[in-house]
Amino acid sequence: MTENAWSYGAASGYPVGTNLAGWRVEANDGHIGKVDKHSADVGDAYLVVDTGVWIFGKEVLLPASTVTRVDLEEQTVHIGLTKQQIKDAPEFHSDKHLADQQYREEIATYYRTGGPFSGGPGSV
Repeated sequence: MTENAWSYGAASGYPVGTNLAGWRVEANDGHIGKVDKHSADVGDAYLVVDTGVWIFGKEVLLPASTVTRVDLEEQTVHIGLTKQQIKDAPEFHSDKHLADQQYREEIATYYRTGGPFSGGPGSV
């Protein structure tokens, strides 16, 4: 994970200006959904992923730093998380994700320390 949770890592291969909405999303252990919304703003980049019926229509907010690879040919975004880590992620609140800094910090903290990266490779 990059130091700034809300930025793409250099190794992700995200081509600046590419809209990822509608693209397939793959976790480390399989398909989890599709990108519903995407922002590539510098220092404020994220994906909102619609998990469909997999976890009962839950949407999750993923900081751009969770993206490990963008496959242009297959229109697939690979993220460095497991399905369980995504299932356990804090609930997505569409009314908070842009305006509430505390909520965004909670999300970043989950992915940086309390979630998939606690003490493991790539932790900050």
